[in-house]
Amino acid sequence: MDRAKYHIDPKLFKKLDGEIWEFRTFYAGKQYRLLAFWDKIDNTNTLVIATHGMVKKTSKVNKKEIHKAEQIRQEYFNNK
Repeated sequence: MDRAKYHIDPKLFKKLDGEIWEFRTFYAGKQYRLLAFWDKIDNTNTLVIATHGMVKKTSKVNKKEIHKAEQIRQEYFNNK
């Protein structure tokens, strides 16, 4: 997570569908994934909100997980 603060690395971040992004890392033989979205507060500040995470064995993210992240995103902006 600390590496992601300073630059966007295509090995760490991947855009999925719509406004949902995947943060991925490999540790101790397992692939960890966090689904997230951006809230651009103003021209200089951006908040990254992780919706949920999972341990993956394949490279493809299930559409159900992307849909869940999108629902959380919509709820976040509706309540903001």
